[in-house]
Amino acid sequence: MRDLIDESRPWPRYELIDGELIVTPAPGWNHQVVVTELIVLLSDFANREALGIVLASPADLQLRTGTITQPDVFVVPVGGAEQAGAKPQWSDIRRLSLAVEIISPSSIRIDRVVKREYYLSVGVPDYLVVDIDHRTIEHWTPGSAAPLVLRSELVWHPAGAAQPLVVALPEFFDRIGAQMRLIGLNP
Repeated sequence: MRDLIDESRPWPRYELIDGELIVTPAPGWNHQVVVTELIVLLSDFANREALGIVLASPADLQLRTGTITQPDVFVVPVGGAEQAGAKPQWSDIRRLSLAVEIISPSSIRIDRVVKREYYLSVGVPDYLVVDIDHRTIEHWTPGSAAPLVLRSELVWHPAGAAQPLVVALPEFFDRIGAQMRLIGLNP
């Protein structure tokens, strides 16, 4: 496990969950556009509601001993990290209020099954799986047997927020498509 933590290359990404080594290639353009869009939305909301900080991988999170995960986008809540020294480490993060994965053909089973089970088992209260091709977001919470499959609206109301974050999903996915077309790519 120490070798994975000390690995300095950002890609491929290495994760270790319940003894299973997961290696993922660099993400595609549309994946990164979704990550950027989510960071902007979530950061504005987290700052306004004083909820914590929004980050993106690569990041070697060790929410449980013997695991290393790298959610695409995640929210570290206020008080979600151990007291770090002058140089904080990813291992200082002890909990998340949100983990988000954007699925790609190579990550469908890992994101929908392995990572979902892991994040929910370590107490992450909200886990989102973004499916760009189907323009949906799956919202998982601990104890749920199935996700809420969201097509029109995402409502995220984490503990400590006075108001929920509300995202109109058709507009969200339209913005992603528009950004892709802006640079000459077909979404």
